[in-house]
Amino acid sequence: MEPQLDVINRDLGQDPEALVRWALEQGSRPIVTTNFRPFEAVILHMVSQVRPDIPVVWMDHGYNTEATYRFADAVVKQLGLHLVSYIPRRTRAHREAIEGPMPGIDDPRHAAFTEEVKLEPFNRALSEMAPDVWFTALRAEDTPERAKMDPVSLNADGLLKVAPLLHWSARDMYQYLQAHGLPNEFDYFDPTKVEEKRECGLHLQH
Repeated sequence: MEPQLDVINRDLGQDPEALVRWALEQGSRPIVTTNFRPFEAVILHMVSQVRPDIPVVWMDHGYNTEATYRFADAVVKQLGLHLVSYIPRRTRAHREAIEGPMPGIDDPRHAAFTEEVKLEPFNRALSEMAPDVWFTALRAEDTPERAKMDPVSLNADGLLKVAPLLHWSARDMYQYLQAHGLPNEFDYFDPTKVEEKRECGLHLQH
C-alpha cells in the first residue's frame, strides 16, 4: 500500500473530509482517538458524520481538568458518540498515595509515569480493539515532530494512521467549529506533555 499512500497524501492530504471517507473504506475496524483537548470536536464530528458508530477511544489518565471532563460529556452527548475509555491500571489516588504527586518532566520518574498513564492504556486499547484504521487529530503546528508527518501512514503493525487535520491551522479549526455549532474548551492539561510543544511519546511509538 505504500506507493498508494504517496498518491493519497498528495491528492487528499489537503481535503480532510475526502480523506476521512477514503480511509473509512480501507478497513472494517476503525477507531478515532481523542484527549478532548481544544478543537477535538472537529475530528470527532468529521469522522462520526460518516461513521456514527465509530469507537471513540479516550485514554483518560485521571489528571484532566474539571472543564475537560465537562467538555467530554457535552461533546459525547451532542454528537451521540460511542465513547470507549481506557484508564491506567492504578487510579490517580492510588498512585499518588504511594509515589506522591505527578513527577515533573525533568524528573527521572516521568518516563515511567507516561508509560503507566498513557502508553500502556493505549497499547491495551490497540490489543483489545485490534483496529485497522486509526484517526487522530494531530496537526503539523502542534510540535516539530508532527510537522514532519504525512496525513496518512502505515505503522509497523499494518495499522493505517490517518491525520485528516494535519495541515489545518487553528483558524481552520475554529471556523469548522463555528460552521457546525460545536463546543470548544481551552482549559486543558496533559500531564505527560506539560509543555505545549512537547511530545508525549505516543505518536513517536506509533
